[in-house]
Amino acid sequence: MFSPHVKGGIFQIVAVCALAFCSGVNSQNLARTQDVIPIVSQNIDHAPDGSYRWSYETGNGIKAEETGNLKQTKDPENPVVVVAQGGYSYTAPDGTVIQLSYVADDEGGFQPAGAHLPTPPPIPPAIQRALDFIASQPSTHAPGGFGKRK
Repeated sequence: MFSPHVKGGIFQIVAVCALAFCSGVNSQNLARTQDVIPIVSQNIDHAPDGSYRWSYETGNGIKAEETGNLKQTKDPENPVVVVAQGGYSYTAPDGTVIQLSYVADDEGGFQPAGAHLPTPPPIPPAIQRALDFIASQPSTHAPGGFGKRK
């Protein structure tokens, strides 16, 4: 439809426009969309027995720490597990200081605690009585499988 000379001219126009656009973009703004936040302090300790401790603090007030150790279990598939406890804090965009602490182990899993976390409403008394009644009844579950008939 276009002659080779016209096609070449269109390509040159597009190339010049692209070059003009790219030269106007400040490459420093592309590379740095946010300020660099320094690590103010950082500590990491590992002991031969598998225990550890780490902590850090950043220039914008974020703080985190954790300690952990190995724990022997009675589970043959997972004879050793890591038990950890720690926490972190930071300032939310609205200025509220958020603090969270946690424990993580093989018995209770990850258990966070913090004033900012939602809490469930209390269980209504009638429901609690029903749950207590169910828990007091002997189990009718047959070991070895759910729903198997004898």
